[in-house]
Amino acid sequence: QVQLAESGGGSVQSGGSLRLSCTYTRSVYCMAWFRQAPGKEREGVGYITSVGTSRYTDYIKGRFTISRDNAKNTLYLQMNGLKPEDTAMYYCAANYIDRCSHSPESFPSWGQGTQVTVSS
Repeated sequence: QVQLAESGGGSVQSGGSLRLSCTYTRSVYCMAWFRQAPGKEREGVGYITSVGTSRYTDYIKGRFTISRDNAKNTLYLQMNGLKPEDTAMYYCAANYIDRCSHSPESFPSWGQGTQVTVSS
């Protein structure tokens, strides 16, 4: 079972940027970022395949970028143009097969999350 650990969360003002990182303990295939705001369901942010193809959900497209460095076993989420509605706990997730999805049910392994708070 892979272990995932997120870092890089914090508090920023609207329009600001943050870069989240997620380290993993063994090679995995599809990796994704999800987020969950208080009182809301967990929702997909985007994913990246083992060969580096990324896809994003419509509400963050153009503002966030997912990348991965397999040599460093690290996944990244660069977030620009942050809005108050981006405030949430952000989680990375991993799959052992190269099947990517925006659905949380597709991912068996999860990190503990890192909090992002955006103030207006």
